[in-house]
Amino acid sequence: MSTQVVDGKGWQVQVEDEPLRIGPLELHTRLLMGSSGYPNVQTMLDALEAAGAELVTVAIRRINLKDRSEESLLALLERHGYRVLPNTAGCYTAREAVLVAQLAREALETNLIKLEVIGDDETLLPDVEQLLKAARELINDGFVVLAYTNDDPITCRKLADLGCAAVMPLASPIGSGMGLVNPYNLHLIREMIDDVPLIVDAGIGTASDAAMAMELGYDGVLVNSAISQAEHPVLMARAVRHAVEAGRLAFRAGRMPRRFYARPSSPMEGRVGH
Repeated sequence: MSTQVVDGKGWQVQVEDEPLRIGPLELHTRLLMGSSGYPNVQTMLDALEAAGAELVTVAIRRINLKDRSEESLLALLERHGYRVLPNTAGCYTAREAVLVAQLAREALETNLIKLEVIGDDETLLPDVEQLLKAARELINDGFVVLAYTNDDPITCRKLADLGCAAVMPLASPIGSGMGLVNPYNLHLIREMIDDVPLIVDAGIGTASDAAMAMELGYDGVLVNSAISQAEHPVLMARAVRHAVEAGRLAFRAGRMPRRFYARPSSPMEGRVGH
């Protein structure tokens, strides 16, 4: 992303942002996209284009890997130039997740995997014990693991230490649209982990949530339901894209300090009558 800004002397200067690097991936957008829940395939494709997406997640347990016809999801994504990130959505044990990841690698010829291991059907929150076990096995098997997890700083640190290519704490439960319910924990995770990309995954409800996540210093966000379930998915995709870019710029710019009392923006010296 390249942006024109004005420096302290009034000159316009070009501000270049580094690509987002996750394992072997080099992405020029910090908005990762999901592929499920759209009213139809064309809306999904239009939303991906509006979002400027490069990397799109696909739930391996919910598609037919043998279907490579021209209208299959995998073929459509490939034809439109998107990189597919298979995920283990729907897995409840480490054993299931590892098996699904191995099937994805064989079918799609990729070592990339977004690891999800869920604890129950109601909350869809991660099972930390099974998640850590699966992450360890997959990394030892040569996978590039992007691990979806809860917003627990200790779990996130453990995943990073195991060698995950990215750690993906939730903002709130999957599909809830509740936004950042615990920004303190997300801030703490960012402070604790500065050597591994952090992606906010799950719970984003609208563009302002994405901007807030980026302002905390996260390297990107992954959004699905906020766009696919919006009244106008393509418009929301465009809104979230701009929010991610704005949040990233705001983080890089460095916000002013918070103060308890007011402080005038104009100098007090030289006022008329004083």
